[in-house]
Amino acid sequence: MTATDTHCPYCALQCGMRLHPVPAAPPGAPLVTVGERPGFPVNKGALCGKGQSAAAVLAHAARLTAPLVRQGHQLVETSWEQALDRVAEGLGRTVERYGPQAAGVFGGGGLTNEKAYLLGKFARVVLRTPSIDYNGRFCMASAAAASRAAFGLDRGLPFPLADIATTGCVILAGGNPAETMPPALRYFTGMRENGGRLIVIDPRRTRTAEQADLHLRPVPGTDLALALGLLQVVIAEGLVDREFIDSRTTGFEGARAAAMAHWPERVEEITGVPVSQLRQAARMFATAATGMVLTARGSEQHSKGTDTVRAWINLCLATGKAGRPGSGYGCLTGQGNGQGGREHGQKADQLPGYRSLTDPQARAHVAGVWGVDPGSLPGPGPSAYELLDRAGTPEGPRALLVMGSNPVVSAPRAAHITARLAALDFLAVSDVVLSETAALADVVLPVAQWAEETGTVTNLEGRVILREAALPPPEGVRTDLYVLKELAARLGTGQGFSDRPAEVFEELRRASAGGPADYAGIDYDRIRAENGVFWPCPDPGHPGTPRLFLDRFATPDGRARFAEVSHRPPAEPADPDYPLHLTTGRVTAQYQSGAQTRRVDRLNEAAPGPFVQLHPRLAERLDVREGDLLAVVSRRGRALAPARITGAIRPDTVFMPFHWSGPGRVNTVTNPALDPHSKMPEFKVCAVRVEKATEAGSR
Repeated sequence: MTATDTHCPYCALQCGMRLHPVPAAPPGAPLVTVGERPGFPVNKGALCGKGQSAAAVLAHAARLTAPLVRQGHQLVETSWEQALDRVAEGLGRTVERYGPQAAGVFGGGGLTNEKAYLLGKFARVVLRTPSIDYNGRFCMASAAAASRAAFGLDRGLPFPLADIATTGCVILAGGNPAETMPPALRYFTGMRENGGRLIVIDPRRTRTAEQADLHLRPVPGTDLALALGLLQVVIAEGLVDREFIDSRTTGFEGARAAAMAHWPERVEEITGVPVSQLRQAARMFATAATGMVLTARGSEQHSKGTDTVRAWINLCLATGKAGRPGSGYGCLTGQGNGQGGREHGQKADQLPGYRSLTDPQARAHVAGVWGVDPGSLPGPGPSAYELLDRAGTPEGPRALLVMGSNPVVSAPRAAHITARLAALDFLAVSDVVLSETAALADVVLPVAQWAEETGTVTNLEGRVILREAALPPPEGVRTDLYVLKELAARLGTGQGFSDRPAEVFEELRRASAGGPADYAGIDYDRIRAENGVFWPCPDPGHPGTPRLFLDRFATPDGRARFAEVSHRPPAEPADPDYPLHLTTGRVTAQYQSGAQTRRVDRLNEAAPGPFVQLHPRLAERLDVREGDLLAVVSRRGRALAPARITGAIRPDTVFMPFHWSGPGRVNTVTNPALDPHSKMPEFKVCAVRVEKATEAGSR
């Protein structure tokens, strides 16, 4: 029995790890243990608590090991044949009765590239439906839209993580890697040890903010004004890089005019950040020889998230800190395959290789690989929230296949989305455990986990890596690829759907060839030999592209685009009835909707449940003591959790983590207002009031 080099199943770092088999493991115990893999360059052996305990979920008693079908109000075990027949019948009957658009597909940013690719192909070739999107729309969509508009291409980081340690200044806007991706913190620490400066923008004093040279604490929902204010100072003080602007960009004058309307005193009034700190941050960034702006969900998950990221990119372009070694804009992608998951066809408007579904040449190329008429491919469909919001209505899907997602916990206005899923004529869920979404389903299909199947994912750097199977799935469990192959056959498409990951990846390579995210030169053996390959990589002789844009940007003329953007308030500002701002986020020991991590004892001991973080002054005003049960109430509902009183948060703001269901589900409260460009919901700010509660009296 030999060890297997593979990768963590959680965040977008995709840390390398080595799985060691456990001979004669007792019943119910993990069959592998997690060890270090020092040779993988991203984490160099370091793992957070989630990664260290990742094997615990593989043998957990809560895993599904037989398909389930609904009989009345109960889910009962059945055979795979009967379960797949019922799913095919539910989808096929819906298409026949209501048309292809009434059959929907909802994917996930944790699916491998092979799964995401085949899921998109299933939707468009088998169901011929435009109704497909995925939960990554809730994560990186605004950064992706902004990068495509500014640079002509979206890759989370256009440089390796290691470059962070070499730069002169980093503005980290709305990110907390010390808690959300701890092994990445070494790069920020290394930067400061090398003389670089770290500016953190966050309404809370997080573990990351504690390490900053300068911490700016804006009112939630005002990052756009802050970015514009920094650019205004840079312009007013003559700190722009005119040679770079003239030679490598377009649109500066419009961006300049918009920024000059955001003078420091106005920005202080909007954001609460003092003028002195605005000037200090602008000078610190502009005068550094090299610099980066890195955004995360705190800046992006807003109804103006795309404009906010465009404003941060404007700051990079105006100071010449893009398309040069040691400089650039990047997004700290969140989900395990949040990058690859948005490249290969499970998005509503996209074909494999990051191609546009409305581009005739792209449609012709992909249709040729798939062996179908380009005219048979549906056009773009609704975005993730729109798809879920319309579920069970004449305007939306009547049947839905969910793969690798738990929107009952993760979607905004979650109580409404739960009701919409319950209104479907048919719901099938493919998952590892009986998640809150799976519990609503008519059919639940038990599928393999990360260590039980092989497949590629693409980390936040654009490095395509290979998760290797270390052990077989439990008896009664199949893979998502098997599910898609069998459903395609039952629905009349017996060819073109393999359940062998390597075969699917070979087809993905051909489908992506010539596209923005070109994987044509990447194969499994090369990934193993090189510790991953950076896309684009158009042919086997190409070295891959660790650093983008050094010679030109990916726009038709090779120039980056400034954006003319201006501040606007959140979709739901605080008011006398709801006088506080709610913001949400992650904690170190849990992950996303918690469907897996909430089943690991070690992680639950570290983070046993939700909480409401509030400032001592607010607690005093509400007569709240540490541990008191609080109700956080918005126009959409309420969430219950105990008080956690700390000076680390603004007095006008409360914070809740989003990993839990039930009464503590914060997404019951959050606002589904959408960004007009990315269709990203406004998770990161809504108006709430906070009141003391009792469990019985607050349901």
